[in-house]
Amino acid sequence: MDEKFVVIDLETTGHFPAEHDKIIEVGIVVIQNNEITDEFSSFFNPNMPIPSFITNLTGITDHDVQDAPMFEEKAQEIINLFDNSYLIAHNVPFDLGFLNEELASNGYRQLSNSVIDTVELSRMLYPKAPSYKLGQLAEHLQIMHNDPHRALSDAYVTAKLFLKLKQKINSLPYETVTHLLKLEKMLKSDIYNLLYEQQQELAFSVYEDDDIDTYRGLAFKSTDETKQDKKDIETAFGNFLDEIYENDGTMHQQMLNYEKREGQREMSENVYDAFRMKNHALIEAETGTGKTLAYLIPAIYEAVSEKKRIIISTYTTQLQSQLMDEEIPLIHKLVPIPFKIALLKGKQHYISLEKFERALSSEQADNYDITLTKAMILVWLTETVTGDIDEIQLPSSGYLFYRKVSTDTEGSIDPTNPWFSRSYYQKARKKAQQADILITNHALLCTDMFNDYQLLPSYDKAIIDEAHHLEETASKHYGLKLDYVHVQYTLTQIGDTNDGNWLGKLLTNYPANNKSFAVDEWDNIYNKAKYEVDDLFRMLFQYVIEQKQKEKSLSDIGRIQYRFDEVEKNSAQWNVIIEMSTRLTFYLRDLIHLLSQLKQSLLKEKDIDKNNLEELTRIMEAIQLIIDSLEQLFLSDEGIANVKWMEIEAYGAKNAVYLYSEPTDMSTLLSEDFFNQKQSIILTSATLTMKNSFSFIKNRLGLESDQTLTTKINSPFSYENQVQLMIPDDFPDIKHGNLDDFIYSTCEAILSLAQITNGRMLVLFTSYDMLRKSYNLLRETIDINKYMLIAQGISSGSRSRLKKNFQTFDQSILLGTSSFWEGVDIPGDDLSCLMIVRLPFQPPNHPVYEAKSNHLKEEGKNAFFELALPNAVIRFKQGFGRLIRSSNDRGIVFVCDARIIKARYGKYFTESIPSVPTTYNSTQALMDKAMDWF
Repeated sequence: MDEKFVVIDLETTGHFPAEHDKIIEVGIVVIQNNEITDEFSSFFNPNMPIPSFITNLTGITDHDVQDAPMFEEKAQEIINLFDNSYLIAHNVPFDLGFLNEELASNGYRQLSNSVIDTVELSRMLYPKAPSYKLGQLAEHLQIMHNDPHRALSDAYVTAKLFLKLKQKINSLPYETVTHLLKLEKMLKSDIYNLLYEQQQELAFSVYEDDDIDTYRGLAFKSTDETKQDKKDIETAFGNFLDEIYENDGTMHQQMLNYEKREGQREMSENVYDAFRMKNHALIEAETGTGKTLAYLIPAIYEAVSEKKRIIISTYTTQLQSQLMDEEIPLIHKLVPIPFKIALLKGKQHYISLEKFERALSSEQADNYDITLTKAMILVWLTETVTGDIDEIQLPSSGYLFYRKVSTDTEGSIDPTNPWFSRSYYQKARKKAQQADILITNHALLCTDMFNDYQLLPSYDKAIIDEAHHLEETASKHYGLKLDYVHVQYTLTQIGDTNDGNWLGKLLTNYPANNKSFAVDEWDNIYNKAKYEVDDLFRMLFQYVIEQKQKEKSLSDIGRIQYRFDEVEKNSAQWNVIIEMSTRLTFYLRDLIHLLSQLKQSLLKEKDIDKNNLEELTRIMEAIQLIIDSLEQLFLSDEGIANVKWMEIEAYGAKNAVYLYSEPTDMSTLLSEDFFNQKQSIILTSATLTMKNSFSFIKNRLGLESDQTLTTKINSPFSYENQVQLMIPDDFPDIKHGNLDDFIYSTCEAILSLAQITNGRMLVLFTSYDMLRKSYNLLRETIDINKYMLIAQGISSGSRSRLKKNFQTFDQSILLGTSSFWEGVDIPGDDLSCLMIVRLPFQPPNHPVYEAKSNHLKEEGKNAFFELALPNAVIRFKQGFGRLIRSSNDRGIVFVCDARIIKARYGKYFTESIPSVPTTYNSTQALMDKAMDWF
């Protein structure tokens, strides 16, 4: 308890001491007996100018350090503070590395203390934290942080964070601590003593926490409802009718008065009417309508009054969670009636306690990411009631480990298995069966549809939010995807009989089966199959490379795409690919046959572990799925019209090939398999119409006009006062081969607008190639000390990480492609300018567009007006919607593509968005107007 912990934080001229960056400020805090007992703080003269971006970040100027001591003058004093102590920092490699570099360059010994990294420890002990940056962690844990990016303030916050982390360790159950002790040696932080003290404390005392269950050495939060704090709502259902609906069945104004939105009330009534009339409905609710609450209230009323479950489906699992975390609590306040609501995702989202417990007991050596992943999951299990992995952010390669311990790997689980009653997925299914409202996502909804409605509880009515994604999601579920990494990963996990993977271990555990199992035959066929996979995917890669450039297109993440169809049958090279695919399927069938023989042999074992049999069955199914995919892609002519294409990483491995197949037309499938099967499906989104017409979306989804109600609800925002639409009339025409000139003009406009809006720009591209070229040009011309330039696919991180980085820096420019056109909310002053570089038409040689276009032409339809234009308009509306997210937002939409004015179809774009002031003029005139307007 009397151990000494010394926390350090540095401010420096840059990130690289090896490149002569220097320390400009040190802050140190000493902790003993769980209290802060001492501090040290000093500026240091770096003997070099402080870069402006460091001054902007820290507030430290050249004037502040001009009379400060040189580092060597205080070096010994700093070393003495660390005598016989732990060294703690928020990102130890940076602070300790920098400090030791300075000490060594001044002739002092380097520090070799035991270290504790509060970034690592926070990831482990607060796995549900939204971010691990010091400022955001402090906010999350309610630690005051008065002076961010100043050394002593950051050191104090890190010290307080460490004390909270110590408390967290001391709150963990014995089982969790014991597992963490086994993992500790692979961590960066030396926390053995902290964990050992807690283990010993618990070993001789009784850990009392009714909320924690234990089984087979694993501790996890109890999900027994009798132990949970439940809010039993006793309000009589009759009161609900009086409060919400008038006697004539219309929505009562008073209920929605918490924020007056006429559009919200109108939408609620439309949903209510569609349910009552048992009709389908298309409702376009523009930004700001409050559509979530508008559909939830009538859905709850309908479900409870009719005693029939209603499904609500969102596009992403994040939107599902947002509904549960933000909207449902509000509904409970507004509508105090007894209704049950549940959330259900696919099996792959839920952790399997059984699989995780077995993985913990495995002797296999782990790398750092897997060790950290296990540690995070161990702590998370003491907190989660859902077991939904989306609650935490795992390290990147941690997801590979998680895949092995998700419920998806369990196969069918026996209800008599002791783990069954502890299964998060089974509990989620049970809640789903009992729910009045079940929230799910399009992927699971379509998987359920594809599997004859065997996965979700039965329903007759549903609300599809973000409905413009339904066709695309359904296409993926009626189609397939196969790639080299997945196939090789599946085979490698099985292994041959000698490489120590799954099969070798299984045969070792049951040595009697070695005699009956054809070991040599397996190894021979297995190695041939592995070789054939390599050969086939290399051949496919080469085939795509050799096709004429005009037949290929680039995906939005820069992959080369190539569509293959009947034409290939005349090619000698393609016939070789068919032969190779056929040969591979034969090898894979032989492997299944040998595994089937092994299964029969194992069934005769008296003490056979059911888990081994389940895993064997799962592996046979995984191999069969690869066979089915290969046959559908290369070897069969199915009745349904499919588009098939390949994507390759142009500069990736020579077998990095991704294979896809999707139906060309989903309308008949959705009509027959979904809409005709259900009483009432409400489809809503902010982008369903083109020029106020729903005909495009109706045709794509197979909705019959006489059974479908349509409503368009306008945004309550004052767009004419909040937005300026600007289009330059002097940009080079891209049609005449002036791509480089067009990109140059675009970059010039970005730089000019950035000065007017202080950054805060989102630039949307339709082509990854154009984004990359623009980024490279901007990097050469932009003041990198003033603006933070972030580019999708170039700057590291996920979409949400890039968005957070964009919002963290005051003067940021974010370049995005496809996924940034929608679902990105950047409200307020964080975004003042949206630039749309090109109207978002898909390239004519994009595989899916090309196939759908041909399909329409065969039916005598105009592919441009039936497909290309409506898709582009809806995409444009999504992009336009990024700018104004609240009634207080203001900004400019700058469209570089003059076709929106000059082309005869341009009015389809301008008349599909809210009416806004539009200026078509020279770039200079637009800049002058933008300056005046802001």
